[in-house]
Amino acid sequence: MADTSPEYLFQQVTIIGVGLLGGSLGLALKEQRLAKMVVGIGRRQTNLELAVQLGAIDRFFSEPHEAVRDSDFIVLATPVDTYVSHVQRWGQHVPSGAIVSDVGSVKGQLVYDVEAALPSTASFVGAHPIAGKEKSGVAHATSKLFSGARCIVTPTPHTNAEALSRVRGLWEKTGSEVLSMDPMVHDWVLGAVSHLPHIAAFSLMHALQDLQDLTPEALHLLDFSGGGLRDTTRIAASSPEMWRDICLANRENLLKMVDQYIMQLQAFRQLLNNQDGSGLANNIEQAKTLREGLS
Repeated sequence: MADTSPEYLFQQVTIIGVGLLGGSLGLALKEQRLAKMVVGIGRRQTNLELAVQLGAIDRFFSEPHEAVRDSDFIVLATPVDTYVSHVQRWGQHVPSGAIVSDVGSVKGQLVYDVEAALPSTASFVGAHPIAGKEKSGVAHATSKLFSGARCIVTPTPHTNAEALSRVRGLWEKTGSEVLSMDPMVHDWVLGAVSHLPHIAAFSLMHALQDLQDLTPEALHLLDFSGGGLRDTTRIAASSPEMWRDICLANRENLLKMVDQYIMQLQAFRQLLNNQDGSGLANNIEQAKTLREGLS
């Protein structure tokens, strides 16, 4: 009888951090039959037990070295500032030829630091699936999270070509459009189009809280909010821990970007102060045109 067993892309995948992204990847790996076995590592056993119940992982381990020693693909899905310490903890147990990757939204120097922390017999390929929700945790994971999304891989001069090809193939099979970008360029681009908007949403919510203190007649401002405020601030409900780490990791870029944003707010304020109706209309028209150009 002919062998009809599936040909898996990876035999065993270890996901370090089974939250929204890690859990969604696990679900996609199982649904697309890209991995024979998916195992998890995390801080809370209850979360890992839930991940097993949901089918995001097949089993979990309490010791990282046990989870990685038989794996040919290992994914870091923890806060980005933990990557190097994680690899230093279990890197020597990674099998020869294994691929280590991630799902973090900061790359830059971090890619080179993780490369340096791994043994020379393993390969690191940075990856950033641009997908997510404002809600975190494996309970919100879905196998369709990456379908139609972009995924940026960030190879360096040291990246193994075969490992890069396999990681690209994995993300393509989840339904992602895969692009390649220099790690440093990645952090500038994503700082502008992802990190800065989050900062704007966080700051707007704080500004509304300050305005609440100035509101007469004990009215609660947010009781009168509509779709515009909800759309503008949806991402302010994101994970504080994750976004703290992203902001600190991309600090140098974000300082310049926040300054640029403040300059634009000051320019708008000046138009208001001058009662410059024509200038306001031009400013808003230009913004409208730019917004309509978003794909």
